[in-house]
Amino acid sequence: MKYLVTGTAGFIGFHVAHYLLKRGDAVVGLDVINDYYDVNLKYRRLEECGIEKSQISLGKAVHSNKYEAYTFYQMDLSDKETMMAIFEKEKVDVVINLAAQAGVRYSLTNPDVYIQANIQGFLNILEACRAYPVKHLVYASSSSVYGANTKMPFATNHNIDHPVSLYAATKKANELMAHTYSHLFNIPTTGLRFFTVYGPWGRPDMALFLFIEAIKKDEPIQVFNHGKMKRDFTYIDDIVEGIIRVADRPATPNPDWTGDNPEPGSSYAPFKVYNIGNSNPVELMDYIGALEKALGKTAKKNMLPLQQGDVPATYADVTDLKRDTGYQPNTSVEDGVAKFVAWYNEFYGK
Repeated sequence: MKYLVTGTAGFIGFHVAHYLLKRGDAVVGLDVINDYYDVNLKYRRLEECGIEKSQISLGKAVHSNKYEAYTFYQMDLSDKETMMAIFEKEKVDVVINLAAQAGVRYSLTNPDVYIQANIQGFLNILEACRAYPVKHLVYASSSSVYGANTKMPFATNHNIDHPVSLYAATKKANELMAHTYSHLFNIPTTGLRFFTVYGPWGRPDMALFLFIEAIKKDEPIQVFNHGKMKRDFTYIDDIVEGIIRVADRPATPNPDWTGDNPEPGSSYAPFKVYNIGNSNPVELMDYIGALEKALGKTAKKNMLPLQQGDVPATYADVTDLKRDTGYQPNTSVEDGVAKFVAWYNEFYGK
């Protein structure tokens, strides 16, 4: 199988590409390598898969010196012409779209980039899948789509009409766009609502990175909502397992779907949405406690109110993902945080 994976210089995309390559599949990787966070970390991820920084230039195919079946392109997903050219040349079987402008808080001050990357970029992917048909399009949604919802656990049959950030709104828009193309052009699409992914090679703008850097510098960490937060923290290896299980099982029409009582997570078209999380919410203070244990050091804490755009709790119902794919997350927060700390210390030599 030949997979096109977007965001392969990013956290989740890097891990997915690496898994597929080690499994023996062919991978075409795309990433714009923007400066939303440290580009050196992005280049190091690419180097782990044999893509040398010195070989990378915009729109040029770069071949891995480690995996014969890996080709990488630096490109902006909003560049439709280049996107179409890559699809025509590479003739991929499955697309896994993990590229996006991430971050709830960043969307409060930089809304325009979310429209360009998450809306225009995703439209270009859909159009390419229409012009050069694929067996399956899997794409990243987010637990953020649940917005102001308070009924727990979050389930894909819940209404998601009340997002509380532009980032969340763009992810809901992706699901709506995907359904439209599944309906109009019979493209099998599956959206994955990720729940707080963490682990080695993670994003420096996320809590675990910010916490460990502050603790090591003996600076206070920012604890929002006065620590009364719960997150369905999900370790990266469990996420990758779920993504691959879904990618290998193209979405199909739901024969029981009816317009009289429309079920939001499936359709009469080849369309499906899953939650992908640990299904075991952890209090933020316990998450911090696991980090303190792994570091052998107590954090100084600056207790703050809930930040605009954030939600106080997330909790994934993954019943249908387990039923349909056999997905079974099995990494505890304590083990996952310890693995992250070990990677961080090795990577940064601290």
